Parts: sequence; structure tokens; C-alpha cells
Amino acid sequence: MADAVVNFLVENLLQLLTDNVKLIGGAKGELENLLKEVQHLKGFLDDAAKLPSDSEQWKVLVEEIQKTVHTAEDAVDKFVVQAKLHKEKSKVGRILDVGHLATVRNLAAEVKGIHEQVKELRQNNQALQARPTLELPKKGAPETTDQQGPALEDDEVVGFDEEADKVIKRLVKESKDLDIIPVVGMPGLGKTTLARKIYNDPQLSYEFFGVHWVYVGQSYKIKDVFLNILKFFTRRTEDYQHEDVDALAKVIAGFIKKGGRCLICLDDVWETKVIDYVKKVFPENEKGHRVMMTTRDKVLATYANPEPHDLKFLTPKESFELLVKRVFGKKSCPNDLVGHGESIAGKCGGVPLAVVVIAGALRGRPNTSDWIRVERNVVQHLYMNSEESCLKFVEMSYDHLPQEVQTCFLYCGVFPRGFDIPSWKVIRLWIAEGLIKPQESYTLEEIAEFYLNDLINRNLVILQQKRSDGQIKTCRLHDMLHQFCKKEASNKWLFQEVCLTPDQTIPMEDPNKSRRLCIQPSNLKDFLSKKPSAEHVRSFYCFSSKEKQISGLTPNDIKLIHKAFPLVRVLDVESLKFLFSKDFNQLFHLRYIAISGDFNAIPLTFGKFWNLQTLILNTSTSESTLDVKADIWNMLQLRHLHTNIPAKLQPPTATTSGKASCLQTLCMVAPESCEKEVLAKACHLKKLSIRGQMAAFLGAYKGGINNLEELKCLEQLKLLNDVLYMNKAPHLPPTFSQLVRTVKKLTLTNTRFAWSEADKLGQLESLEILKFKENAFAGDSWKPKMGFSALRVLWIERAEFETWEASEHNFPVLRNLVLMSCDKLDAVPFELANISNLHEMRLENTSKAVKSATDILESKTSKSIKFILTIFPPEAGSKPTQ
Repeated sequence: MADAVVNFLVENLLQLLTDNVKLIGGAKGELENLLKEVQHLKGFLDDAAKLPSDSEQWKVLVEEIQKTVHTAEDAVDKFVVQAKLHKEKSKVGRILDVGHLATVRNLAAEVKGIHEQVKELRQNNQALQARPTLELPKKGAPETTDQQGPALEDDEVVGFDEEADKVIKRLVKESKDLDIIPVVGMPGLGKTTLARKIYNDPQLSYEFFGVHWVYVGQSYKIKDVFLNILKFFTRRTEDYQHEDVDALAKVIAGFIKKGGRCLICLDDVWETKVIDYVKKVFPENEKGHRVMMTTRDKVLATYANPEPHDLKFLTPKESFELLVKRVFGKKSCPNDLVGHGESIAGKCGGVPLAVVVIAGALRGRPNTSDWIRVERNVVQHLYMNSEESCLKFVEMSYDHLPQEVQTCFLYCGVFPRGFDIPSWKVIRLWIAEGLIKPQESYTLEEIAEFYLNDLINRNLVILQQKRSDGQIKTCRLHDMLHQFCKKEASNKWLFQEVCLTPDQTIPMEDPNKSRRLCIQPSNLKDFLSKKPSAEHVRSFYCFSSKEKQISGLTPNDIKLIHKAFPLVRVLDVESLKFLFSKDFNQLFHLRYIAISGDFNAIPLTFGKFWNLQTLILNTSTSESTLDVKADIWNMLQLRHLHTNIPAKLQPPTATTSGKASCLQTLCMVAPESCEKEVLAKACHLKKLSIRGQMAAFLGAYKGGINNLEELKCLEQLKLLNDVLYMNKAPHLPPTFSQLVRTVKKLTLTNTRFAWSEADKLGQLESLEILKFKENAFAGDSWKPKMGFSALRVLWIERAEFETWEASEHNFPVLRNLVLMSCDKLDAVPFELANISNLHEMRLENTSKAVKSATDILESKTSKSIKFILTIFPPEAGSKPTQ
């Protein structure tokens, strides 16, 4: 089978040559010849994809192709920069640029040599054949959720109810002393899954004043563990970045002492000193504080508590039940597959990870022959209850992935172990890296989201959080799958983690193996102190949670990043305080930038980043807006612009390209920038967030809100008003439903419309999610006259209304209702109980309405309808029921 990573490399080279063949005039003939040869090579690899091969000859060929592609990529990338700079010169300047002609001649000779290498590679391996095998169905265009079968249901944990009850009883028992409850078991047994199930149990919200989750891991630092705990007590963790661990322990102890009973959940503990240090944060005040921890080390577990909770293996019956749920969802297993399924499940050794990974390989494969083949493979990889066995099962499921998804899966290992991966981030990165190929009728983002759903449905990626629309918000890799991805990606030269060796050096000698580098924040300063020079590197990542900003780096350290990677395409370093430099302005190949710093503008020089697709910029400036000086309308690849304060955009000028912008995301922008010519240029926007003083915008000054009619593809809209007081009540225009008729998700914050204005929103036929925040509407009573025909989620936060009259006619398909800090609201309309789709309701700090919410719960449960009611704080009502 053709290697997925190699195929991806060749496809990217093909695109690079196609995009730039016209630019490089003097070497055009040689480039066109190379382009034709690479197309032939691509066809050869596509044919080879249908045949598996583990031969040494194939592995050698794969490495030779990778090296040759890298050489070609380097030659073209270096020359493209020079060709672009040459093109920007005046006519006289181009004539006098003698050095450019020599560079073109050198490139032509180099490309000709590479062409001969590619031709020889292909011709010498035409006879390479492999043993034919069962051809797995190739995935075509993205399918709908219905076609995929059961998708994105809440994680169902089989066999853990009894286990969870045992641990919860130990956590909530009456002992007033500090107690540590370790959950111990081999990798893949479900320690973190069980701990998450317990952590999310509503009972703990009643028993403990605070329940906090902290990932530790092997490469932890005690200070980082403490800062992660501290973030649950204060948002200003940056004030404590320079404290030592003892001082931090005292600070946390002070917070815990002021509050009530506290539970800290430590995931993946490897050393006893973590336990010793965490004990220091608990004052001896007899409140019955608890620590729950997961570990694979029995000695460590008994150090924490002589009686740890040993996680049991699944029974064969439970293993089969889990397999069926993960393969068929709510459907039952077909009779002709039951025997094979029981055999497969029974041979997984009672290890849940092995079961769910194999279920991923069987999902969507109802043919008996597929199940028999998997059954045989399970026997081959069976080493009872061993980590090696689990990794073999992971490899088997990986081999069943469509080729285009394999590389996306391995790429997930670039994130740190235990990292909650935002879905939008991994999707943007896949696209920037060229992992997502265009398909007719779908955007790259839609295809990438489909791939991510596919990986979750195959149980290779864990769904952590859902958005309000039910789609993926964050996800993560199981530790063992993370280990597999890192090892396999390194073997295939997809990416390399930069680690300090025992002699404190950072190996990066092979340019073919280290095209993409990821580094832990703790190693960054040492890495930069070596003054690295790595022209071959195309991606550089340094991920960290926002609470852990990297300190101790000087401006010169930061500038070394700019110099080290002159051909970099992807730069994600949000965890450090970034700054711009002359060398940064020369990084013309950048496709993805994620940075943080004290910026008050996006410089004019950003306009030269002609390949830029995604720009994420977080600033700590005291200014209220970010001035975008760059001409983003000539950045024809730019798809997503994210800033944490409103951006002020320049309108298109006479030199602006006549093409429409590719912008899909603009979060966030100042209202005064939403002029007609700006939005007409950004006509493909799908997501728009507008923040600032909204009075003039809502009053249609210079067109204002009426300019939204230019956006024919808009799906998500946020209007955030930054003014506390307004001279007169604002109004939504009567034609609002026509201006934004395609919007599916609408968020209004502090807009203070009269409740009667909300009826205009009911005319939005596509509206599925509606969020009112911070007095979006003002007044004592809401009595909607219109029906919200498509609304599935209604979120009302900090509203001052006292009465609400509504029925199932107003919200016929409502599924989820959230009321937060609506402390004056007397009751939730009881008539909402008649909405058949309504399955979940959450009330936070809305104490007066608790009785009416429980009445709705009782009405639902009396009809045997599954309904989840969550009330916080728990003192406001009885225990929530599901």
C-alpha cells in the first residue's frame, strides 16, 4: 500500500509546481517537465495504494521519494521568494537585477537534475508488485451524518457504573481528614475515562465547593501543576508566574482555606513527589478535602493510599456490549455477526481501549468477511493484557483508515500529551499543512470536519466537549494513541518532537526527518540558545495552555525563531510573547500564524504574506481596537482572521484585486469597519463577530447594520455592545430577518433591545442557536408572539426579566434551554414541557425558577421521556435528575 505521508508529500509538490510554474519564467521549461514527471509519480502511488507491501524494497523507495520531494520543495520554495521580490521591483530594477538571472539558471539546472531523479525512481520501480488483498472500500465525498450511522453520541461507558459508585462513595464519605483515592490500572484500561465520569457526576457538585481537573503527565513541572490548580481560584494567574513552588502552595492553601470542601483530580501521575507537593496545598481545617488521581504504577498508588482502587478488566459480556455500542450505536448487532463479535470482544483481554479501537475498524463494515478478517488479526496480536497488544490493535485500526485520514490522525500527535485540542485549531492546521485536498461541492473546512468526525466515530480520537449545536468543540488523544501517533509520525518523517538529550543537546541533524518541529515550552529557551539554523523546517509548534505563558525569553530569543526557519509555513507559538522583526517580514511562505504579544496593529508588511490562510493574533495592548494596516483584500488565500479585540479594517483601495476575498471567519471587527464596500469584498464570510459601540451601527449610520445584506453565506453572527449606557433604546431594523436570512447561530450581548424586538428574530427561518447575554434584551416580561420554527438551542444569560410566557408553539423543536444568572425570573413556562424535542435544561443562579423547572422534569419523566435537568448551585433545589 502506498504510504499516506509520501502520497501527501507528492500531492503538495504537485500543487506547489502548478501554482508557481508561471512565476518562474527562466526555468519554466524545466519546471513543466518536472511537473509532468511528478504527475506520473502520483499516478504510480495511487496504483500502489491498492496493494499492500511490507517489503524492504518498498520502504527504501518510500524514503527515496521523500528525499527527492524535499529537495524539489526546497529548490522551488527558495526560488519563489526571490522571484516574488524580483517581480515587485520596478522595470529598471528588474533589468539591473543581474543576480536574478544567475539564480534562474542555477534553479533550471537543479530542477533538471531532480527531474532525472524522479524519472529514474519511477522507471526503476515499475515492476514493484505486492500480494493482492481484499480491497477496502475507498471513501468518496463527505457523507451526511445519517449515512455515517451513529455519530457524536455522548460517550457510553460500559461496565464502569459500579466502579464509579465505589470511588464516589470513598470520595464523599464523612471523614474530615484529607484523603487521596488513587485509581490504578494498566494502559488502556480506562483510568481517565472512569475519572472523567466521576468528575462529571452531579453528586460531586453538591458534596464539594470546588471540583478541579489537572493533567500531570510524565514531563510535568510542579510549578505548572500548581499554576493549573491556581487558575480555578483566580483568573489573574500571571500575577503568580514568578513565585516559587512553596509560595504557590501557600497561595493555593489560602484560597482553599477560605472556601468549602475541595476535590482535586490529578490525571496521569508518575512520581511520588507530585503527591507530596499537592498535599501541601490543603490546610488542616478538617473540611474533608479529597484528591482523586490516576496512575498506572501500583507502587505509586499504594504510596498515596494503602488501599487504592484497582480498576477491573471488562468481562467478555461487557466487552461485547461495548463493541456493539461503538460499532452500531443504538442498533443491535446483526445475528450473523454476533458469534464473530463475541469472539473478537473476548480476545481483547477485557481492555476497553482494545475493544473501542477494534470497533473503529469494524464500524460501517457489515460484511461477514470483514469481521472474520479482523477476528484473525486480533488473534495474531493477542498478548493478554499487555501494552504491546494494545498498540498492535491501534495499528490494525490505523491500517483500516482511508489513506487521506491516516495522515490527519498521525498529525494529532503534534499536540502535547493530555492536551485538549480545539476542533477549529486542528482543522485550520490540517488545511495549512496541505493534508486536506479539495473535493467538489465542499469547502476544505467541511472536508476536515468530516475527517475529524470520522476519527471520533472510529474511537481513535476522544470527544471531550461539544458545542451548543452538538458538534465537536474539543477532543484529545488517549495516551497510548498519542504514543502511537508520535512514533509512527517520526518513522514516516511527518513531524519530530524536539527533546533535550542527556548531554543537553537537541538533535535535529537530518533535514528530511525534521520538516515539522514541535517543542515543549520548557525546552524552548535551551533550543533557541543553540542559535538553530534550519532552512528545511516548514512548521514550528510550541503549544501550551493560556495559563502557562512562557517567561524568561528575551526579544533577541524571539527573533532567533524568525531567523532559524526562513521557509516556515506554519508558526503556532501563542504561548510566548511575540514581536515582529525584519526577518519575520521575510517569511513569505507563511500559511498559518498563531501569536500573542503587545500589538496595537497588524503591520503593513503582513500584506506580503501572499500564502497566509489563517491569522490568530492575541494582544495585551490597552488600546480598544487593533489597527489592521495590511491590505488584507490583496491576501487572496486568507480564510480566517481571529483577534481578541476588535480589528479596524481598511476599505478596499484602487490597487485592490478585483477578486472577492476568501475570508470565511472575521472575529472580531469594529462596527465602524462594517462599511458596504468592506462587506461586499468579504462576501463569502460564514462567521462574523462585531464588537464595539453599536449605537451608530444599529442606527444604520453609513449603512451600518443594513450592510449585512452583502453577506449571502453568513451562518454565525455575534453583536457585542461595549457601551454600558445608551441615550435611547436601540432597535433592530424591520428588515433584519432579510439582512441575515442565512444565519444559523446568533449571539447578542448587552444590546438592550426591548423584548418585543425579539419577535423579529423569530422570522429567521434558518436560526438554530440563539444566545442572549448580558442584558441583550431589557424589560420585565417576554411574551413572544412569533414562533422560532428551527430553534434548537436557547441560551439566556444575565437577563432582568421577571415573567416569561411561551408555549410549544413558540419553540416547536427546542432541544436545549440554558438560563444563567436570571435571578429575577419567577418561572420557566410550564408549557415548554409539551415540546417533544426538549431533552435538556440547565439553570445556574436562577433560583426563583427552580420549582417550575422541576415541575417540567416531573412532567417529562411521568411520560417516560429522557430529560436532563441541571441546577447550580445545588442548594437552590433538589438533586438534579436524569
